[in-house]
Amino acid sequence: MSRIGKRPIPIPAGVQVELTPDNVVRVTGPKGQLELRLHPKMIVQRENGVVQVQRPSDERFFKQLHGLYRTLIANMVQGVTEGFRKDLEIHGVGYRAALEGKTLVLTVGYSHPVRIDPPPGISFIVESPTRIGVVGIDKQLVGEVAAQIRRVRPPEPYQGKGIRYAGEVIRRKAGKTGKTKGKK
Repeated sequence: MSRIGKRPIPIPAGVQVELTPDNVVRVTGPKGQLELRLHPKMIVQRENGVVQVQRPSDERFFKQLHGLYRTLIANMVQGVTEGFRKDLEIHGVGYRAALEGKTLVLTVGYSHPVRIDPPPGISFIVESPTRIGVVGIDKQLVGEVAAQIRRVRPPEPYQGKGIRYAGEVIRRKAGKTGKTKGKK
């Protein structure tokens, strides 16, 4: 058995998990609703306030899906109750972020400001001109949008300027060394 896959997923109060006959798991909670289409042969059962994922056989393919689907459903339950947040930091002289309505405006050294519109279900929080928060209920979408923002100006290894995840450590490189005098 998969160590992750065999763990039950507790369903907190206020969260409804609906299992349809065509293997769609729909999770509804105080923050919204998410749904996931499963492989037709995977088995999901709900009983006594927990959700259990089971696989039809011990084939390698189903072993891979077992832990994956358990984790995805657990993330859906956590998303509709607490939500997810990914923080980014901006480093560099004159680099800053601002919100115009719901649109994130980044000034990061280009000749023009970069505007990023949030997809449905995602919102941006600008705590200070150098700190951005990406908030939503879908963990995968929050991570993807944060990666798109980071991709606008990834951190560079010489001066450390750019957009990075909060707490991300950038390995710095030494710059050029000066010429030695008297040698060609």
